[in-house]
Amino acid sequence: MRRRRFLSLPLLLPALARAAPTAVPASPPADAAGSAAISFPAVRRGVALSFPRDHGAHPDFRTEWWYVTGALDSPRADIGFQLTFFRSRPGTAEGLQSPLAARQILFAHAALTVPGDRLRHGERAARAGLGAGFSEFDCDVHIGAWRIARENRGAGEGFRLRMQSPQFSYDFTLTPSQPLLLQGDGGYSRKGHGPELASYYFSWPQLQVDGVLVLDGKRQRASGRAWFDHEWSTAILGAAAVGWDWIGINLDDGGALMAFRMRDVQGATLFAHAAWRDAAGRVRQFDAANVSFTPLRNWPSPRSGARYPVQLEIRLGGLALRTRPVLDDQELSTSRPLPVVYWEGLVHLEGSLKGRGYLEMTGYAGRLQM
Repeated sequence: MRRRRFLSLPLLLPALARAAPTAVPASPPADAAGSAAISFPAVRRGVALSFPRDHGAHPDFRTEWWYVTGALDSPRADIGFQLTFFRSRPGTAEGLQSPLAARQILFAHAALTVPGDRLRHGERAARAGLGAGFSEFDCDVHIGAWRIARENRGAGEGFRLRMQSPQFSYDFTLTPSQPLLLQGDGGYSRKGHGPELASYYFSWPQLQVDGVLVLDGKRQRASGRAWFDHEWSTAILGAAAVGWDWIGINLDDGGALMAFRMRDVQGATLFAHAAWRDAAGRVRQFDAANVSFTPLRNWPSPRSGARYPVQLEIRLGGLALRTRPVLDDQELSTSRPLPVVYWEGLVHLEGSLKGRGYLEMTGYAGRLQM
């Protein structure tokens, strides 16, 4: 869902304009420059996604993210990596004519998990037009040297990921091995029972990863598998929700699995959904009544005090699945644009289905502020 993600945003064009979306009022009603209140588009069922245009940005909406997670098999097995770009339209400075006005903010998180060692993390933030930018026509988003972009490669296509930090760097190409997976109802993904709680959401599982990883000053060839999510919305987290649990798993047999739930302050499930595409390409959707998350083992963070259920039992209809983290301590603490603490890391999936992918858990260190 993620990204899934719906992280610390002031939250979350052409194809969507054809659907004449209902407006959602922005908050606050006016900015310091005296702009009138603006309206964000709502997500609506029945909007047909179109590519490559919908790989690009949708700046009318409040929030958007491009989210890549992966597991490397070389230079060693079970190195996890993550690179996420967020676009936020805060609803302020809309009336300013300056090209430097903060109408669109971009920020990015990158992480690397090394089994038996630790998680490394980096972040960047900038306003669009001032060290950062995005395309509305294809996937191309950057902050300085950090970038995710789609590339045409003769008979095929792929993505290029680049990021640099003092702790680690990577330059990866991602090559599709199977089609896109439209989440929910043709890309319309509900996040709650209210009609406004939804996003446009699609995934690209089972991407082949090749490239270069620089770790501790050592440059090494790298390969593995990745999962790519793209999601945009105006409202997702309902009033009773404090956060969510989400997984995106590349299955060992070539299939793909996405599942999430929204939680309240007592840890009860408010809404849930899952999608499983098997090795033959058949997609099965699981509604809230057929999805359950049960904690099996908690990891207590010595920094935030949060207790994360790093081992979960996830039931999807008759399927029983269990998560096993490659490292318990995959807690992230970010500061840009706001402080947020959450758990996001590489796990193995065991049970009825087997594979590797990312588990994300938010709202355990306090309600996620959207």
